[in-house]
Amino acid sequence: MSRIGKVPIPIPKDVKVKLTDSILEAVGPTGRLTHRIPPEIQISIEPEQIVVKRPNDHRTTRCLHGLTRALIANMITGVTQGFEKRLEIQGIGYRADPQGNVLRLTLGFSHPVLFPLPEGVKVEVERQTSIKVKGIDKQLVGSVAAQIRSLKPPEPYKGKGIRYVGEYVKLKVGKTKA
Repeated sequence: MSRIGKVPIPIPKDVKVKLTDSILEAVGPTGRLTHRIPPEIQISIEPEQIVVKRPNDHRTTRCLHGLTRALIANMITGVTQGFEKRLEIQGIGYRADPQGNVLRLTLGFSHPVLFPLPEGVKVEVERQTSIKVKGIDKQLVGSVAAQIRSLKPPEPYKGKGIRYVGEYVKLKVGKTKA
């Protein structure tokens, strides 16, 4: 039995959960999320918790058991608290500036990089070098943060670029003169 899959998911008082035609919908104070439940998995919604069950021990069913439970738990967390990823920009002249639903980044290229933000994701720039990516969908927030980081990943000689807060970049030793 999956250790993750057998743990019931508590439902907070301000969240409404509904299952119709294998589509689970969670509505909370921060928004609304839906997820299609695989046909191999059974969901039972009790007054204060959601229980994810599997009818058999086939390999695919075992794989989907823990995954489905984790995705539903992320939905509940997303509609109550939301998720955030923090990025930092290092380099002289590197900066970020939010302009509506576009993030304008100056990253040492000959032109500014304009990154359009998808719906459901907000970006806050505290200082010009600190970015917060926020949203209720954990997968979307992580994907947007990874796309922003991929515009200028940290280079190994000076460490300039975009990195996650707390990410360690091992710097290489440069060339030596003879």
